[in-house]
Amino acid sequence: MEEEKKNQEEVRIVRVMQTDIDGRKQIYTGLTKIKGVSWSLSNAICNKLRLDKKRKISSLNEEEIKKIENFIKNPELPSFLLNRRRDFETGKDVHLLGSDLELRKEFDIKRLKKIRSYRGLRHDLGQPVRGQRTKSHFRQKGKSVGVLKKSKIGKKG
Repeated sequence: MEEEKKNQEEVRIVRVMQTDIDGRKQIYTGLTKIKGVSWSLSNAICNKLRLDKKRKISSLNEEEIKKIENFIKNPELPSFLLNRRRDFETGKDVHLLGSDLELRKEFDIKRLKKIRSYRGLRHDLGQPVRGQRTKSHFRQKGKSVGVLKKSKIGKKG
């Protein structure tokens, strides 16, 4: 009976920043499930808030979860740990999370396409943007190039 209760507590799901995180995960690993939180940021959160990285997420109480959420919203970290340095519109260093991050990324790609920059053209064509080679990778799915196999119509065997 006691073991069953213990297992139920460990399996619970913890909600941090509108993201459900499995309670069996360690804090260090679990925080990376939040969109916009990298491994380095997760490490910084654990160090700044003096949390043991190997603790299970399910062992966090409400107060600790609030501290984590406040820190993620307003990170007091060096700019190289933030995911939006020198923002195009404001020029400030900010850290975006969740849907804000996705929207901003989408707007950036649309802007690149609109001004017809090289990166925008590559996005438009569905090709790699960052200079990778294309001889053996980045084949388009569904577009066949080369020899087509004949269908087996009329064959009796």
